Amino acid sequence: MPGIVVVGLQWGDEGKGKVVDILSSKADIVVRSQGGNNAGHTIIVSGKEHRFHLIPSGILYPRNVCCVAGGTVIDPSVLSQEIDLLIAEGVPLENRLLLSPYAHVIFPFHRELDALTEKKKGAAAIGTTGRGIGPCYIDKAARIGLRLADVIDEASFKEKLERFLAIKNHELRALFGHPGFSLDDIYPSYASWGRKLAPFIAPVEMHIVNSLQEGKKVVFEGAHGALLDLTYGTYPFVTSCSTFASGVLGGASVGPRMDVQTIGIFKAYTTRVGNGPLPTALSEHERKQFPDARTIREVGTTTGRERRLAWLDIPLLRYAASLSSVSCLAMTKIDVLDSLPMLKLCIGYRLQGELLAVPPVRTEEWEKIEPVYEEIPGWQSDTRGITDLEKLPGNARRYLEKIEALLELPISLVSTGPDREQTILLHDLL
Repeated sequence: MPGIVVVGLQWGDEGKGKVVDILSSKADIVVRSQGGNNAGHTIIVSGKEHRFHLIPSGILYPRNVCCVAGGTVIDPSVLSQEIDLLIAEGVPLENRLLLSPYAHVIFPFHRELDALTEKKKGAAAIGTTGRGIGPCYIDKAARIGLRLADVIDEASFKEKLERFLAIKNHELRALFGHPGFSLDDIYPSYASWGRKLAPFIAPVEMHIVNSLQEGKKVVFEGAHGALLDLTYGTYPFVTSCSTFASGVLGGASVGPRMDVQTIGIFKAYTTRVGNGPLPTALSEHERKQFPDARTIREVGTTTGRERRLAWLDIPLLRYAASLSSVSCLAMTKIDVLDSLPMLKLCIGYRLQGELLAVPPVRTEEWEKIEPVYEEIPGWQSDTRGITDLEKLPGNARRYLEKIEALLELPISLVSTGPDREQTILLHDLL
């Protein structure tokens, strides 16, 4: 297939970066098209760790062209740092990193508004990353934001920024008593970043569409997880963009007639960072059976916050896979479960005595649902680094088969460790 969308089926942190990295070995184009530097992908190659927040992780393969499309929001300071790190490591970027002029730009006042708004919410805070993503998307929707196209135009940027800043300073002062920012606080550094990023600006969206029409292999790197979708996630504990496959494609201006399929990524269990519902959360006793959070890499790439752990949630996976038209699955971190004598698998929800066919909508209902569990025997055997399905312990294979049967979808990839080589590939995905 020419195109494949990689989406997370939980609350993010599913291991999409590793899957994209594996797919990128055969891809021509790798695309990031929604969210901002509130997302983070960690790739481990031969024991060396690479972290990305904006640049697609496919950049590590020299043959790939990596595109940051117009649906994203970009903090130039973060993007500049990523570019510098890649150059320092000898990764070629010329004609390989393409930035859409349509992408909106994050400014210091966006980050300040993010923090102040969260503080104002008090106990109702949703636990944002504080990177200014939501306020930037707000200004985009309000049609007052600035895009990369504006920042790289030295003839008009200063005047546009001055008008924009007047609006945002009024907001900061009126709502929060904040003194605001001066033009001199912002303009010089952003003008400098504009000059630095200008050589990478290109007609990204047309490049992507033309590549698909030519039959080139394009990987769309989804950010966040399905349950963080602004419309269909666990609102209001969500992100500020669409995280389903349609949102990923829309952010790259790819229409429904293109030959694109979707792979859904999920962990062998469930995690969540920040606030919000987590129906299958581990009890204190169950948490003690799991390894330490840092040992199993359950600390956020972007925030450094420890993630909450939970049992695998089939109703959520079924819901997310359905809304993204997922055609196959990838399971990550099966090795984390190696030491457990017994696993619990949530196969349904009960709300006020009634079984639910789909997850609830309102927060109040999320807080009241009771998971319906099925217990599955563990394997208590080391799966780390296994690359052949037949070499997995019998109970581990039965766990995979049970999930496939419940979701009525094939598992095409199983990750048995963080390194790209620690993978069982069951079907050719590109």
